[in-house]
Amino acid sequence: MSVRVRNVGIPGVNPPEKTCNDPKCPWHGSVRVRGLVLTGTVIKAKMKNTVVVEREYVYYDRKYKRYEKRRSRIHAHNPPCINAQPGDVVVIGETRPLAKTVHFVVLGIVGKKPMS
Repeated sequence: MSVRVRNVGIPGVNPPEKTCNDPKCPWHGSVRVRGLVLTGTVIKAKMKNTVVVEREYVYYDRKYKRYEKRRSRIHAHNPPCINAQPGDVVVIGETRPLAKTVHFVVLGIVGKKPMS
């Protein structure tokens, strides 16, 4: 029995080896990815099927003519077929609202965060 895997449409992101029956999974469910595609590090994975992804970016302050590091935390749905854990570097994509604060879904794991 073969399970159908949808093409998400994001180049460089491969579908997971495992399968799941989660309706909110972009690979095996009915959720479509549109809008932003971001990369970040999983900070927390304590909620059921949800992770907190932190991404760092550089912001230019025009008044002081300097750059500063900023970070934002984004809640993302974590399908059982991907199952990202804290420390993983993941690619997340924007979807329709899946919960009150969840508007992104984990598309795949890129690697591990290097220990500093």
